[in-house]
Amino acid sequence: MFDWLKILFTPTETPEMTQSLIVLFMAVSLGFFVGKIKIGNVSLGVSAVMFVGLFLGHLGFSMEAELIQFVREFGLILFVYGIGIQVGPSFFSSFKKEGLVFNALGVGTVFFGGIIAYLIHLFANVKIENAVGLMSGSVTNTPGLGAAKSTLIEIQKQLNLPADHFSDPAIAYAITYPIGVFGIILIIILSKNFLKINLEKEVGLLKEKNKDSDNKIIRQKCRVTKQGVVGKTFRQVFKEFNIDDVIISRQKQSGTKVVYSPSLESIIQEKDVLMVVAKQKDINKFIDTVGKVSTDLFIESEDDVTTKILSVTKKTATHKTLAQLDLYNQFGLKVTRVIRSGLEILAQPSLELYYGDTLMVVGDKEAILEAEKIIGNSKKILLEPDFLSLFGGLIFGVIIGSIPIMIPTLPVPLKLGLAAGPLLAALFISRYGGVGVIHSYINNGAIHFMKDFGICLFFAAVGIKAGHGFYDNFVANNGWMWIYYGCYITFVPLTVLVLISRFVFKLNFYQMVGIMSGSYTDPAALAFSTKYLDSDIPNQSYATVYPLVTISRILVAQLLILLFAS
Repeated sequence: MFDWLKILFTPTETPEMTQSLIVLFMAVSLGFFVGKIKIGNVSLGVSAVMFVGLFLGHLGFSMEAELIQFVREFGLILFVYGIGIQVGPSFFSSFKKEGLVFNALGVGTVFFGGIIAYLIHLFANVKIENAVGLMSGSVTNTPGLGAAKSTLIEIQKQLNLPADHFSDPAIAYAITYPIGVFGIILIIILSKNFLKINLEKEVGLLKEKNKDSDNKIIRQKCRVTKQGVVGKTFRQVFKEFNIDDVIISRQKQSGTKVVYSPSLESIIQEKDVLMVVAKQKDINKFIDTVGKVSTDLFIESEDDVTTKILSVTKKTATHKTLAQLDLYNQFGLKVTRVIRSGLEILAQPSLELYYGDTLMVVGDKEAILEAEKIIGNSKKILLEPDFLSLFGGLIFGVIIGSIPIMIPTLPVPLKLGLAAGPLLAALFISRYGGVGVIHSYINNGAIHFMKDFGICLFFAAVGIKAGHGFYDNFVANNGWMWIYYGCYITFVPLTVLVLISRFVFKLNFYQMVGIMSGSYTDPAALAFSTKYLDSDIPNQSYATVYPLVTISRILVAQLLILLFAS
């Protein structure tokens, strides 16, 4: 009676579509359950899906060949595209500060690991595809594995090689993956003890270092007491005293309770109370110029002037600068700051607005309602998925990844592939707010879902396929020796990174930990470090190096395959 149900859950070498889907869903659901199990402060997280897939594959479960390839590639594309959209804005801005040093350290670590992988191939007689699998697993880099597998398939097609000509790098990847996860955590703990890090001192040094470059935008009240500015316009004061990046959102004259939003041509009078919006250092300079800090409460009244948050959801505001919108002359409104992908940006006239940007507007309530007709402010639209932008961006990424780059002596053209292509597309779309009808805005919940869903599909497909004959391959290839080789790729570059970061560039320990996790593209290590150090500071340097490191790992994996695969 229930034979049909038994068939669905019985391992077979030639599964039907329904059976394939059941296996896929089992790997993902059971993987999530296993991933939540903690050993101390460490859990496998989403990577447990791969190990469950390995186990199911070992038991004989499988999926249709075409379906498993589609699931693997589609999952990888979703994952890297979500990463690119998420970190794009902060990635480009980071190069203005310490990002160049951070990325140089990260990329240097990638190439050092690639050299070690090549030496293992050369002296230990390990096939290059297996060496690349060892390298990708030892640094927990999934896109690198995906790029290597895609390159091997491309070589097989171009040179008409049999399907089993190359070894599956996913097996070596799976064997060494735990070394990558736990190895970096071990190095973080050992480096803290070996370097005798005082965490309180490190936090203090970082705050002292960043106090002049703090990007946080705040507001502060001040009272005009300096005679040198009385009777002048704000424009004249800004020009005469060389004051930049300051916005005056409110003004109240002494002896009155009337609050209004001033223009650059408004006159400053003695004992005026002003609301200043800027970075702390710029606010300090302005207050020193015009007077002193004020404790006036009336200027914060919402009776005459109110503050409201508006979201850009209409084409009439998208890709327009604040000067072009001219909200002050049209409606008497002043934009004080713009929030984009979690970053606060001071509302300068030249700032171009992107779809999904959030504006903090100060002015009359009725005027704000009129401005909404231009800006949009539709929360419903922002919650709805825009599949045109999402899949249009993915098409753009696949095209970039498919461009052949001809390099002499290589058997096939070098391509960025389905990992680096969508990542690059997402970075640039996020940086410039969109391309044509494709915009960069995806709400945070959708981004997290896309990343987790994508990496689950990839891990499940890789694990199920690699699970077939995994034990036999482990024995045949002396898996314990592969783990030994993987330790070199995990520990040697990390140790060098720690020494150079600390003793050459004098980096803060919190920043260094973020670079370590980012160089190995290891979210599990990042999650551990934020709990272990009780700080979110490592997240910043992690996000700074992650995109370029990911692209570098993809290219290194491809180059090793193209140059040395036989």
